[in-house]
Amino acid sequence: MADMKEHVETVFRTVESSSAPAVSQIAASWRRSIERHGLHPGEESAPDRLDAPELRQRRDRTGSLLQIAAPKLDQLFGLVGQSGCAVVLTDADGIVLDQRCSDADEGEFQTWGLAVGADWSEAAVGTNGVGTCIAEQRNVIIHQSEHFLARNAGLSCMDAPIFGPDGHLAGALDVSSARSDQTEAFNRLIAAMVTQTARQIEIDAFRAAFSGSRIVFADKDATDSAMLLAVDGDDIVQGATRAARKAFGLNAFGRVAPLPASDLLGREDGPTGFEKAERAAVMRALSRARGNVSEAARALGIGRATLYRRMKRLGIGGN
Repeated sequence: MADMKEHVETVFRTVESSSAPAVSQIAASWRRSIERHGLHPGEESAPDRLDAPELRQRRDRTGSLLQIAAPKLDQLFGLVGQSGCAVVLTDADGIVLDQRCSDADEGEFQTWGLAVGADWSEAAVGTNGVGTCIAEQRNVIIHQSEHFLARNAGLSCMDAPIFGPDGHLAGALDVSSARSDQTEAFNRLIAAMVTQTARQIEIDAFRAAFSGSRIVFADKDATDSAMLLAVDGDDIVQGATRAARKAFGLNAFGRVAPLPASDLLGREDGPTGFEKAERAAVMRALSRARGNVSEAARALGIGRATLYRRMKRLGIGGN
């Protein structure tokens, strides 16, 4: 009881400070919890849970995300489950849609309210891993007493947002631990795994949404962001992940306005425009014909002499 009272006093004292919310993201979230959501840090009730029909509707609205994410949740749980952690996937509103935890830990997480159907939005329970990750659309670590509610001060939560192929927030990936000896250093290690797993879910969802397109990695380092473009056979961009949209100044949400991938990727070396496309077509035809110019010409629907002239102009050698 004394710890709860101390936590409540700390939250109010911090929020009432004129400077703390401006310099601390946790303090800013605490202020939102009180001023925007009307919550009290001493509330002791567990998060509300949806009934079965409402939960089914929520799960149906995610489309293929749950199926795509399931094996990644299994892999992540295989890494952290033995240390007493739960793996949680929520929708964009903070509703828990799927969860992995050991049988030995299930009862404890149920007591905390970390269960399928529970509402862990910031509006419902204040500052917490899931809710604050969604509210700020960024990776977060909420360690124990950084939670808004005193009842949640025994949890450590590591979260990363998941963005859909259309650029909109699709949900959050969470790993939570109720171990009292959980250290902030260990939290950071888990957070790195959470981020990597969330990005892989994004990549798999993007590939599924553009299964008929060529997927181009726009950046070699995909650890912190999934920068992918979906490109059709004419080198026209058909889709982009949220990170790629931001990096290349594309529209934030919805369908991407068609444009050449080479324009975005800045490949100015060698032939450009129609010349580059023509060279690529000739090279493909020659490759398929194993270098036989006559066969390649027939595949392209042009005469052998015409193909030789084009090859000479494009700087392509031939037999």
